[in-house]
Amino acid sequence: MSKQLQDAYIVAATRTPIGKAPRGMFKNTRPDDLLVRAIQSAVAQVPGLDPKLIEDAIVGCSFPEGAQGLNMARNAVLLAGLPNTIGGVTINRYCASGITAIAMAADRIRVGEADVMIAAGAESMSMVPMMGFHPSININAFKDENVGMAYGMGLTAEKVAQQWKVSREAQDEFSLASHQKAIAAQEAGEFADEMTSFEIVERFPNLATGEIDVKTRTVSLDEGPRADSNLAALAKLKPVFAAKGSVTAGNSSQTSDGAGALIIVSEKILKQFNLTPLARFVSFAVRGVPPEIMGIGPKEAIPAALKAGGLTQDQIDWIELNEAFAAQALAVIGDLGLDPSKVNPMGGAIALGHPLGATGAIRAATTIHALRRKNLKYGMVTMCVGTGMGAAGIFERV
Repeated sequence: MSKQLQDAYIVAATRTPIGKAPRGMFKNTRPDDLLVRAIQSAVAQVPGLDPKLIEDAIVGCSFPEGAQGLNMARNAVLLAGLPNTIGGVTINRYCASGITAIAMAADRIRVGEADVMIAAGAESMSMVPMMGFHPSININAFKDENVGMAYGMGLTAEKVAQQWKVSREAQDEFSLASHQKAIAAQEAGEFADEMTSFEIVERFPNLATGEIDVKTRTVSLDEGPRADSNLAALAKLKPVFAAKGSVTAGNSSQTSDGAGALIIVSEKILKQFNLTPLARFVSFAVRGVPPEIMGIGPKEAIPAALKAGGLTQDQIDWIELNEAFAAQALAVIGDLGLDPSKVNPMGGAIALGHPLGATGAIRAATTIHALRRKNLKYGMVTMCVGTGMGAAGIFERV
């Protein structure tokens, strides 16, 4: 017997600043501490809600090992001082881990299995390197029919640049625009609503006194955007992944550290506690593409998410398209005919950073608050995913 789905509403959405990895401001900050801060802030933003009603925390992480291993989700719930009745599960869909966590949490509510959920993402690329500490790739991935699985992300970006004819000049111009938009947004205070500041504690040996000096500083801005970025400097950078390629460190996303968290509830909870929703979760879709051109994934996921939400592309007012590489972002924009003015209006991962499994939750916070601030209706978060996938999630301001 079919049961009608109920709506899931976001009542809090926040994120930490994003630090540059591996030598940035969060180089010595554990990812679970970033996650704890984001979760605590999200819960505090809904003071009328009893935390005991939260049933589970779903947390995305691309490389759940080391400092972000041991089921970071459950550990963060406990370290955040929340009731130990709340469960926790850590999930992995690489760069789409955070948005998948949101979709899974929303689905628990939509099918009536839960009324209050935490959805989040966290990643430290300073403490856990790309591929993890001991990567072990199945030897069959190197067979001719599977070799795309073994390609590095940069090489897949080169493949997309070639196939979709994205020039080096276009990639560098896109990169510069990302930095310019991000700097302008920072200067205008556009990130304030979504941002949870973080206090960094640093300890230094004092050789004169024989004691440990403790210094603290509070950060509330992303570390990546560069006001001095320019086309001449970008043009001097050498290709990183192919000798005669066009993908450089300057037109690729930054390796980063950060976390984001959302509180998602049912309509019953909204009414019971007289809560004001920030947004309604509309739809989510994931689709696969050939691994060797994984960057084009959003071009398949976006139409699927629109169809699931009963929407058309022109109804989307704000699009956070993760800039894994300028090449793949431009290919997706061109292939789908996305309105460039709606794509990453405050910059993207090339300037702001891309803490892998956290990015979906972080950019969801960006989208949800931008819809309210700009009085817009629908927003989308979308990204390409390693091994050949695309994901997209849609939110509606209510």
